[in-house]
Amino acid sequence: MDYTVEELSPVTRKINVTVPVEEVNAALSAGVALYRHRYEIKGFRRGKAPSTVVEAKYRTQIYTEATTDLINYQINEILGTLKLMPLSRLDVDQKELVRDQEFSYSISFEVAPDFELPNYEGLKVDVEKAVVKDEEVREVEQRVLENAATVRPITEVRSAADGDIVIITFGAYKDGQVFQGIQADNFELTLGQNQALPEFEAMLKTLKTGEKGECEIVFPADFINPAMAGETLTMRATLHAIKEKTIPELTDELAKKAGGFDSVEKMREAIVKSYMHSREQLNKSVAQKKLMDQLLAQVSFELPQSLVENRIDRLLADLEQRLDRQGKSLDSLKKTPEELRESVRAQAEEAARSEILLLAVAKKENFDVTSEEIDAALTQVAMQNRQDLLSVKQYYEENNLIFPLKDRLLADKSIEYIYARAEKTEVDAPDEVKQTSPADEKESGKEKAPAKPKKAKAKAAKTEDPQE
Repeated sequence: MDYTVEELSPVTRKINVTVPVEEVNAALSAGVALYRHRYEIKGFRRGKAPSTVVEAKYRTQIYTEATTDLINYQINEILGTLKLMPLSRLDVDQKELVRDQEFSYSISFEVAPDFELPNYEGLKVDVEKAVVKDEEVREVEQRVLENAATVRPITEVRSAADGDIVIITFGAYKDGQVFQGIQADNFELTLGQNQALPEFEAMLKTLKTGEKGECEIVFPADFINPAMAGETLTMRATLHAIKEKTIPELTDELAKKAGGFDSVEKMREAIVKSYMHSREQLNKSVAQKKLMDQLLAQVSFELPQSLVENRIDRLLADLEQRLDRQGKSLDSLKKTPEELRESVRAQAEEAARSEILLLAVAKKENFDVTSEEIDAALTQVAMQNRQDLLSVKQYYEENNLIFPLKDRLLADKSIEYIYARAEKTEVDAPDEVKQTSPADEKESGKEKAPAKPKKAKAKAAKTEDPQE
């Protein structure tokens, strides 16, 4: 086997391989021998059929497999010799082995660019001090009380108010017809908690038990339900019942029931500790981003486009998951696939640039990732997605995701190394910036619905009025 290497660009390599006749014939003969022992041919004992008979019967399979096996073996040998680590999928340009003929093929792929690493030890960075405000603790306590509240149907005739739970039948109408099957019976909605659009809640608050009402709503362009986004619809509702929620007092007994705490004070300590941990991690991430910005400003290199496209794929997959949790889809963004990809390209390029730099640090510092660390990362993925570890591991292996995972873990080690050796100065957080908890961050950006159909058994579209 002979080969030459072409540098098509700073990040693109092409290897041209020539295989002599004797190696071609040897590969084909090995394939024939394998099939001779694998299959029984009529008229011969297993393993005793002549090579010509075996090759004639299984020629297509033998030649295809022999070609693939030879190329895979040689590629691994060449890349190992050259100490090249492809960042992209290998693009193989080849035909098929032909007995008694020389065989040529080429492989193209992208690699990390060469560049001079800047000094990454002893960098200076400000780290915001983690602070938990009293009102934030009280907000969590209020949520605990809300969860422990008792609910009773009210018997007196009155209008619904914030804090009440209303039982309603509702429907969305356009031109007198139910719109897109959007309706539900005996739907429970808590007023005053931003679970519905303000116009819909305001209309419900004008009703007493047994009364009907309607209002016209122009739905936002980015509404949670893409079918309703931008539409002007008539919302009709019948109020069947009102339930009153009674909030209990915060006591040691309630703290014990809510989370197994010995006292209210212990519960508050746990809340503060949880907030502090989240804030510290968030502030650490912000500081690490500042360090990366310092380093990236000192280097310049061409980006492998396959790596950028891979990061775009990841960002769009993450976006799709976030939208799905809000009951949305990518279609709700009203962008073409090309526009979506361009909208995250700058972010993907920054991520790719950071990863290349951090992997260069990992290589210089001789960092490695153990199989135990990979298993731990996969276990975390399995827990987050509520899947079993074996299925997640199989998925990663079948989709060639183990190497990207390993690169991510190496990059994590590098930024931790840089951060640990940085000269950190603790500074106060700006007063005008309200720090948020992870729970708050998850809630931010959620769209408001006239009601949340996921909790109701919505019926198929029908022509009659649900109020009847």
